[in-house]
Amino acid sequence: MASRYGGPTLTQRDRIYIDGRWVPSAGNGSIEVIDPTTGEAFGSVPAGAAGDARLAVAAARSAFDSWSQLPPSDRGLYLTRIADRIEQRADELAELIAHEVGMPVAQCRDWQVPIEDFRVAAALADSYPFEEAVGTSLVVREPVGVVAAITPWNYPLSQIAAKVAPALAAGCTVVLKPSEVAPLNAFVLAEIIDEIGLPAGVFNLLSGTGPDVGEPLASDPGVDMISFTGSTRAGRIVAELAMRRIARVTLELGGKSPLVILDDADLEAAVTYGVQDCYANSGQTCNALTRMIVPRESMGQAEAIAAKVADAMVVGDPLAPDTDLGPLVSRTQQDRVRAYIERGIEEGASLVAGGSDAPAGSGAGFFVRPTVLSGVTNDMTVAREEIFGPVLVIIAHDGEEDAVRIANDTDYGLWAGVWSGDDDRAARVARRLRAGGVAVNGASASEPTPFGGYKQSGIGREMGRYGLEEYLEFKSLVV
Repeated sequence: MASRYGGPTLTQRDRIYIDGRWVPSAGNGSIEVIDPTTGEAFGSVPAGAAGDARLAVAAARSAFDSWSQLPPSDRGLYLTRIADRIEQRADELAELIAHEVGMPVAQCRDWQVPIEDFRVAAALADSYPFEEAVGTSLVVREPVGVVAAITPWNYPLSQIAAKVAPALAAGCTVVLKPSEVAPLNAFVLAEIIDEIGLPAGVFNLLSGTGPDVGEPLASDPGVDMISFTGSTRAGRIVAELAMRRIARVTLELGGKSPLVILDDADLEAAVTYGVQDCYANSGQTCNALTRMIVPRESMGQAEAIAAKVADAMVVGDPLAPDTDLGPLVSRTQQDRVRAYIERGIEEGASLVAGGSDAPAGSGAGFFVRPTVLSGVTNDMTVAREEIFGPVLVIIAHDGEEDAVRIANDTDYGLWAGVWSGDDDRAARVARRLRAGGVAVNGASASEPTPFGGYKQSGIGREMGRYGLEEYLEFKSLVV
């Protein structure tokens, strides 16, 4: 695919991947893929139908017995080959995803090309204890079966890898339905899987909408498990369909994550970190720290720091080397985020930076200015609902107890952050936050740790050993 600088190439896909072959879809028509920087179509995929889902599930079911019986180390070799081929095509994938999603291409290369996800899964396939002696019994960990993986658009290939790689390592077979908003990267993965010779039916790719393809997958009696990442609203639908037949389901859903800044924190470092975290991928990140909870006496300073960081962000073409923030993924998302900004101001928030008007020179692209709203109270809409755009809200707290109360006063519980000059104090507060993960003083994990949420942020965990175990059943052999 050529870059915009050389003239975009229309990337048309007219086949889906079922049972080791590229085949026509049972659906009629196609779905355009829109470049959010230009607002123009640059690709298309088949508009799939329920018949595609039935065929793909049948193929995965047929392949399951032989794939699940393959030695785990052999499954790991296939995963290593996939990782190698992704690495060879990393620059191509980064630019493709920049066109699909709008994230700056250098950030796509670091965050959107999931080489390590497949390498980690390959290593786990080789080292994980699939059998364990417990007294005179043997506990056997077996693959759950056929997995329907339904994935989002914001980190499209990374979210695919977070499901497909551990599922294959566990011995499951997979039917993937990527988001119709950013599906083209999934077709590259299917090409790679076909090239490395993964047995037919082990991996299948469908394209289409949730109602046309996703819901038939979640309802299919041949599917043993549904792994879904997306909005809480859509997650409820998937869970209801799965529970009608008691199928296993994992859900990675929304967030409204707090950053608690305590009174002994380095305010400049904490606020700068919080703004940058909130704006990653133009705020289109489920675990973004979008609620900054600041000591009341430090609000003026925090606002000034946040405004300085926000105003310094370069908004523009994701293929340009100096761009910090690209566009939002769609016109719908742009309109939604602008409406939230306006509603926040209507409800009494102060506009510290940005605003709902389009950035200068943004043309037809789906751009939103990096925005900071302050004087927010935790009952305002912008503090309660996931905005999914570059909008930070600043909330005052009156001490540690009040900060914890505000942080936990949410329907979500995916992620959180704590910043303090005292590591022990920060860790103590972090333990009190009802969230699946907490970053202390901006730290990041050195190894894969469980990712997932409390409350309406989801069910189950992804990443590393914890993600692998979601795709396993436990059997006791009492001998």
